[in-house]
Amino acid sequence: MTTAAAPPRVPEAIHRRRWAILCTLVLALLVVVLDNSILNVAMKTIATPAPVGLGASQSDLEWSINSYTLVFAGLLFTSGLLGDRFGRKRALLGGMVVFGIASLLSSMAASPGELVGYRALMGVGAALAMPATLAIIMNVFERSEQPKAIGIWAGAVGLAIAIGPITGGVLIEHFWWGSVFLINVPIVIVAVIAMVVLVPESKDPNPGKLDPVGVLLSIIGLVALIYGIIKGGELADFTAVEAWGPTLVGLLALAAFVWFEGRTRFPALDVTWFRNKVFSASVVVVGVVFFALMGVSFFGVFYTQSVRGYSALQAGLLMLPLAVAQLLFAPRARLVVDRFGVAATAAVGMLLIAVGFVGYALLGVATPIWVLIVLGLLMGTGMAHVMPPVTVAIMGSLPREKAGAGSAVNNTFRQVGGSLGVAVLGAVLSTVYRDHMSDTLNQLPAELRDKAGESLEATLAIAGRMGPKGAALVAPADDAFISAMHVVASLSAGITVAGALIAWFLLPRRSAAPGGPVGQGADQPDHSRPTVPADA
Repeated sequence: MTTAAAPPRVPEAIHRRRWAILCTLVLALLVVVLDNSILNVAMKTIATPAPVGLGASQSDLEWSINSYTLVFAGLLFTSGLLGDRFGRKRALLGGMVVFGIASLLSSMAASPGELVGYRALMGVGAALAMPATLAIIMNVFERSEQPKAIGIWAGAVGLAIAIGPITGGVLIEHFWWGSVFLINVPIVIVAVIAMVVLVPESKDPNPGKLDPVGVLLSIIGLVALIYGIIKGGELADFTAVEAWGPTLVGLLALAAFVWFEGRTRFPALDVTWFRNKVFSASVVVVGVVFFALMGVSFFGVFYTQSVRGYSALQAGLLMLPLAVAQLLFAPRARLVVDRFGVAATAAVGMLLIAVGFVGYALLGVATPIWVLIVLGLLMGTGMAHVMPPVTVAIMGSLPREKAGAGSAVNNTFRQVGGSLGVAVLGAVLSTVYRDHMSDTLNQLPAELRDKAGESLEATLAIAGRMGPKGAALVAPADDAFISAMHVVASLSAGITVAGALIAWFLLPRRSAAPGGPVGQGADQPDHSRPTVPADA
């Protein structure tokens, strides 16, 4: 007796252009994620007084980054819900248009305050677009091809994070500071045109009633939590009321959100999803991976530029091995999963990342630079074998009509993990550095001690202003930073090993079927097919 093959879930007209659609989504993804890392290179120029820069203070610089992160993370979940309800293509197009306009305004900002405001608007656009990219992938690819498509999607995220400093370095060397934002505009225009022509509309056919209370609680909780994390990292002190106060408010709001969602008839988020250990473990692993990625990006830049003396562009190029490894291996991770299963693939990938951190814990002032390249390849390979399978596991744990909400949860944990990585590891780095420099800094005039102890960059700046006498600060500062980096790298390695254990014990031993709830077979009905335009 033969069983009839399951009918295709994606209309033929959409299926034929699926790879072109993916290329369009990757273009949108690149420009949104790239902006998280490209600005770092322009910080020094923006701090320069006009007409070269804006004369931004240290606080202005921090909030030009943080305003984007805060709005982006706070609205991710809500944006995914809006995409499911009103159409993912609409959310994607709206997000890209807002992002492009805000990028243009940022490039023309006349003051630090304007730049902070326009960066927040860019965060709104990014939050609308990001969840829609993954949700659309789930609706234009058949189940058999979803792991490969998600692998390319995940590889593009890693590539964007790594090439941001390179792109920024090239632009700053040849143009003015606003070029790091203006470069987004032509990319957005091309992407929007391609989206209008290629991307089909899809939405949840039965979205239920709106849940304004749940949406409001999620925004308050995420914004307050991320703000507290950012503030703690900024102050290098999470015991300060400015840090733990907002963090506590955020946690209470999120707890209230979970409580309310479990009792309302039409929840914005079905909290029963988290009873599924595959879903819960996967989002935790996503957070840990981005904690690691943003952490190594954070202290790696200071090591290469401040300790080793490389330019911003050269430091960016040293991030390329990590990006290249992700780009090469992420689309092929499905082959490893098919052979060894999700749990083994993700756990070994996490262990490779942990080994990379151990390597950072052994770096010195004069370590051959090829060692850093090898570590980048090792960590990139590990990340490439973690992100695609766990993303497939997340999306495969949910009904396909909830792809936007699932993508939003995935991206929210990614953003929270990255913010924690920068804030927590940055605070530890700063604290250990200051402790190791205390005896040396006590020899400075009282008015210079606090400023010189803020960071390696601050110490070197003070040393430069002191002339020949300041030369005595350089070697102790380098040694103190290396010691602090070793502590941070060891902490990161331990956290990543914990992530590997979570992956090994809680993720499925075999591949999860994407596109529907765990256990849903390919022969079961799917009512979430994309809306087919009349001219498709």
